[in-house]
Amino acid sequence: MKKFNIKKIVAIMLMMLVAFTFSITAIAAEEAPAAEAAQAETAEEAAETSSNGLGLLAAAVVTGLAGIGGGIAIAAAAPAAIAATSEDPKSFGKSLIFVALGESIALFGVVISILILNKI
Repeated sequence: MKKFNIKKIVAIMLMMLVAFTFSITAIAAEEAPAAEAAQAETAEEAAETSSNGLGLLAAAVVTGLAGIGGGIAIAAAAPAAIAATSEDPKSFGKSLIFVALGESIALFGVVISILILNKI
């Protein structure tokens, strides 16, 4: 059974907390002038303004969690790839594919967040 490193888990949780705090602060700063204007707007336009904020929050969460997942995947694959390549140089291509798969997780998160931002 794998032992968990408590220091790493706490560091990741603190980074996620900081990212959420910044994203919520940015959304609140953007919606503050919009809240004053929303009083004069219809109910549909006010609902659209709040959905924009949720869209920004969703894009931030997708990018953050995909980046963390990609980092965890690379942290496991890269040392194994280096060890396999040091034992057998012919295995470099196969090892590189596994490291690239871990990086693609983060890229997929960025693509999805771009799609979310274009939808807003």
